[in-house]
Amino acid sequence: MSGWLKVIGLGPGNEALITPEAQAALDAATDAVGYIPYVARLENRPGLVKHASDNRVEIERARHALEMAAAGRRVAVVSSGDPGVFAMAAAIFEALEEGPEDWRALDLEVLPGITAMLAASALIGAPLGHDFCAINLSDNLKPWALIEKRLRLAVEADFAMAFYNPRSKSRPEGFVRTLEILRDACGDSRPVIFARAVTTPEEEIRVVPLTEARPDMADMRTMVIVGSSQTRIITREGAPLVYTPRSA
Repeated sequence: MSGWLKVIGLGPGNEALITPEAQAALDAATDAVGYIPYVARLENRPGLVKHASDNRVEIERARHALEMAAAGRRVAVVSSGDPGVFAMAAAIFEALEEGPEDWRALDLEVLPGITAMLAASALIGAPLGHDFCAINLSDNLKPWALIEKRLRLAVEADFAMAFYNPRSKSRPEGFVRTLEILRDACGDSRPVIFARAVTTPEEEIRVVPLTEARPDMADMRTMVIVGSSQTRIITREGAPLVYTPRSA
């Protein structure tokens, strides 16, 4: 097979945060596959065919990409952030495992990117400076009971927590319940960071105590980071700095 497939992370938004490795693959690709807003971030150029599709069709998108690579195309599957963090890399491997045997001989590579929780953490300090976990709050692919269990266990283990997909328009009640669980399980006023559209012109970051966090502070473009019991705030003129000590 002469084609290849590279699963690429486009970073959180600022084009300067696309890695040189990822950019080189995009420049060499004949086809770009991904969710509509991510494909729209790519510049139009001769020789590149864009295949944009809607949300919630990840497996169909993955199969299409694998089929084109098997036919000799050079295919870039794009995600925002890092493709291995709640993104397309897992979908590609799911389709690969279930697909034709010859797909396994494809030239297939995952190219990492800067995911939103790392970009948000860097902007505010180092809230993920010690042990932490990442939880996708969407219940599209897993039951809410499992999300609640993981939230409570993360608090019990005293992890800092990074939440992806906190509050959708169709299911706003999930984040309401998340804050209720955190207040009940934590029992303190640890800092909560709401980082929206990080590294883009719409970027907005605010830090509030858990006791004052509100559901309407988040949407699907917001990364929410909740500190551990040891996370600290350094006050200064302007925005504060938040960090979790390495000894926490």
